[in-house]
Amino acid sequence: MADIVIVNPRFDVSFWGMEHCMGLLGKKANLPVACLALLGALVPDHHDVTLIDENVEDVDFDRLGRADLVCLTGMSIQGRRIGELLDELRARDVMTAVGGPMATVEPEQLEGLCDVIFVGEADTTWPQFLAEWEEGCHKDRYEQAEKTDITQLPLPRVDLLRSERYMFGSMQISRGCPFTCEFCDIIVTFGRKPRLKTSDQVIAELNAFWEAGLKIVFVVDDNLIGNKKAIKPILRDIVAWQQKHAYPLTLFTEASLDLAEDEELMELMGLANFQSVFIGIETPNEESLKETKKLQNVRPKAGTLLDRVHTIQDHGIDVWCGMIVGFDHDEPDIFEVMPKFLSDARIASALIGMLHAIPTTPLYKRLKEAGRLNDDDASDCYGTNVIPLGMSREDLRDGFVDVMQESYGAGAYFERLDSLFVEKRFQFVIHQLPYWWKRPFAYTKRATLNYIRFAVVAARLLRHVEDEELRARYKTQLMRIAKTRPLEPHILFVYALKVALHHHYAALTAQLSDVYEEGNVMPNAGRSFSRVRRAEPVQVLAS
Repeated sequence: MADIVIVNPRFDVSFWGMEHCMGLLGKKANLPVACLALLGALVPDHHDVTLIDENVEDVDFDRLGRADLVCLTGMSIQGRRIGELLDELRARDVMTAVGGPMATVEPEQLEGLCDVIFVGEADTTWPQFLAEWEEGCHKDRYEQAEKTDITQLPLPRVDLLRSERYMFGSMQISRGCPFTCEFCDIIVTFGRKPRLKTSDQVIAELNAFWEAGLKIVFVVDDNLIGNKKAIKPILRDIVAWQQKHAYPLTLFTEASLDLAEDEELMELMGLANFQSVFIGIETPNEESLKETKKLQNVRPKAGTLLDRVHTIQDHGIDVWCGMIVGFDHDEPDIFEVMPKFLSDARIASALIGMLHAIPTTPLYKRLKEAGRLNDDDASDCYGTNVIPLGMSREDLRDGFVDVMQESYGAGAYFERLDSLFVEKRFQFVIHQLPYWWKRPFAYTKRATLNYIRFAVVAARLLRHVEDEELRARYKTQLMRIAKTRPLEPHILFVYALKVALHHHYAALTAQLSDVYEEGNVMPNAGRSFSRVRRAEPVQVLAS
């Protein structure tokens, strides 16, 4: 029997991390990376396995020093911390293995730092390594030849997580995406043919999160609706489970914009209690969308980008989005167009980043061949490794900062928020209403809980936000929603959460602005806002 420890290193502060508002919400981190619990489940029962997430607990190096094997999983944005941990473990003569997105797209960065590297998915190579390691004949590099049959995956060990320290849980239903976006590494790693779990697997995982006390779950699929035909039966089974248990879990996920073109799919997602969806809109510039092969966003017969966003919102699903500046067809006016688009779209939370070329992607290959990739020092200075065409690197960096400052100033942010929740009177999951009309007692119980949640979050905001101007603005916003929609406790609670989120966005924007204005260097500064995936599946010791 061996003592195995699996570690997810600390993230730098990022858009997704919500670090600046976690304390206001009484949590240590937003969510665990989905692979941790799955990797734990793939360890044979005769070994002891411990999961450590440095985002919710400090690493005890004396504890790691006693382990027979320490495994690290992480993305490139965690690369600096991965290196620090490996240096300390090597000094203690601990055997180490590393996998995840960083090991998959930049394995050369880890050579000589660890004993074993995993590339790509590791659902079969991780158990294979453990078996060979027991026999004393393991290799120093593993790369899974075939895509995982995810219908054969075990139930993740949610019980090994410190669930009480997270705001959300994270689970996976599918892998892969049918589209060909040039900048995305998903199709490189997981392929273009979506693979889905069975309904039984999905329901078992929902039960595990419910039993762990997590009320909100992020379904980490990069595109939940990549196979619309296959996901609909699973959604129907989720609906049945939710209604059987009086909707114990709130879900949110990522999906492509063509969700707006499928009425049945939007209704099923609403009935399954998917209350929010993150969509890669990327840019209102259609020429840039065509350039990067984001063709699913350019469908004239399906309506404009705004039309489709509003259609999803009209079905009771809140839209978050990803936006990118720095495409070849972008000119300096994009920095004025983008904030206006977000305002018109009524999208409060937009992950805005500079275009970044990830190794292994078609974009990286194209720009490298064209000599348009910055070296490491320039990447730190300009926040991206891409040398733009339609403007200078300085213009791109400064324009990006301007977009962030304008989009996340309190005035612009709350104008977008109120446009949806006050003027439009957005209503979550409208398809569920007949269910609750028939269950007044259950609805009253839930309503009371949401009033309490609203009061708790509001009190924390007004007590702990140090900036007097922001605190006063937050008080105004909370009073406005309480006066406008007093009999809708779920709306009040979600609105309070979005006020807390502004505190994070404002702090992050101020930090980014200070870095660039003072001429300092922050590795991955731009990527902190870009499409950094916080909850990868088992892309090896993935994250």
